[in-house]
Amino acid sequence: MEKEHGGLLPLNPTPAAAASATTAVDAGDQQSLQQSTRPRPKRFVKNQIPDSILNDAALNAAISLLPQNYNFEIHKCVWRVRTSSAKRVALQFPEGLLMYSLIISDILSTFTSATHCFILGDVTFGACCVDDLSAGALSADLLIHFGHSCLVPIDSTTIPCLYIFVEISIDVHRLLNELKLNFYNSDTYDNIIMAGTIQFASAIRAVKPELEKLGFSILIPQAKPLSAGEVLGCTAPSVKNRFSDGENVVLIFVADGRFHLEAFMIANPGIKTYRYDPFIGKLFVEEYDHKGMKEERKRAIEKARGAKNWGIVLGTLGRQGNPRILDRLEKKMSEKGMTWTVVLMSEISPTRIALFEDAVDAWIQIACPRLSIDWGDAFKKPLLTPFEAEIALGDLSGWWERTTSKNSDICRDEVMKCSKNESCGACDKSGEEVKEETQVDYPMDYYAQDGGEWNSCYSKKPARLSQRNSQSCNGATAIKSNS
Repeated sequence: MEKEHGGLLPLNPTPAAAASATTAVDAGDQQSLQQSTRPRPKRFVKNQIPDSILNDAALNAAISLLPQNYNFEIHKCVWRVRTSSAKRVALQFPEGLLMYSLIISDILSTFTSATHCFILGDVTFGACCVDDLSAGALSADLLIHFGHSCLVPIDSTTIPCLYIFVEISIDVHRLLNELKLNFYNSDTYDNIIMAGTIQFASAIRAVKPELEKLGFSILIPQAKPLSAGEVLGCTAPSVKNRFSDGENVVLIFVADGRFHLEAFMIANPGIKTYRYDPFIGKLFVEEYDHKGMKEERKRAIEKARGAKNWGIVLGTLGRQGNPRILDRLEKKMSEKGMTWTVVLMSEISPTRIALFEDAVDAWIQIACPRLSIDWGDAFKKPLLTPFEAEIALGDLSGWWERTTSKNSDICRDEVMKCSKNESCGACDKSGEEVKEETQVDYPMDYYAQDGGEWNSCYSKKPARLSQRNSQSCNGATAIKSNS
């Protein structure tokens, strides 16, 4: 017997069977011919790492020195260095993983042909800090970035880059039991949102079907280009349109801290939130002062509106600063006849900004929005995010100034510029207009494909018809003054 076209046919079919097969082919010959002209789909091998690397006893013995529940994907690193013939390899780690950097450097030096392994020692806050520029300055052939996902695409880096997520294995059964203990046989919550940092993405996916067996409706949201369930400190998916009013919804966030969680809470006010710490196996109730944060940012924006001399900080820590956003702001200020100064700075601090004294009335920082949100009150002069700058420059209305028309044909939310069909989340069913700070969310979309024009995503989707087209990315600008 021989398998052909998904069925079993005899090697020597009878005339009747052959006629039947011929008729079937004749009936669909046109479709088959059309399909044959289409390009064949790309096939990807799930595991290209050869057994000679996977089963190398000496290599595996060296890997055993690393924590077994941390997946540094050393076999992949060795394979990539070997296949790329890289001689100079740069390694970058967040501070929490630097303690393992020397072991990994020794492994790569021993089991590959690399002659130099550099460890980049500058602080690495997140995926936006991938430092391909420094690695390139060291003439590195390859940069291996540990601990974060591929936020800056590999086709946008100046040298070849390999991202290693460093997923952490946790006790999924303990997580499941903790959730069952608190939410099973309870009418409080029917819908559970699961999210966390990239290290625990596999655990989140593993617990989803088990919770669904218990009758829960599970949502693992995604803000592309991030992975499903992944949240950054500046980028989180908005889920407000996924549930109707009155539905019982709770967020379970898997992480050992609340920095990333706060981004989700800012983007999704009103959702009951719990954080599961996988290292101690405890569930914590988490809250966020939305009103206090928005009032503080409102004061900074209103104070900045009266500025005569502006300063724009382009962050140079890794890829935090995006020249495209700088070009956009400079164009706006030029059109408005404003005076501004561009400053390049690796780490933004109140002490360093204060050195400019009264030469600058207000600052816009193109680095990390959480600098302004979390520590903005520590700066003597307003320190705005690019989104807040849009408001201060008069291109957007402040969230405290906007009204949204409930159940109207067109929503007046100037942030998302959506129509009723696009469901921006500011419209509801009462048909009334409201003017509340909680009604229009503060966006956390700084690397989301469908985020606002102020964001730094390297793979943005084409702008909607109701939105302006994004500016193309140009080269970085040195310190300069314009008037």
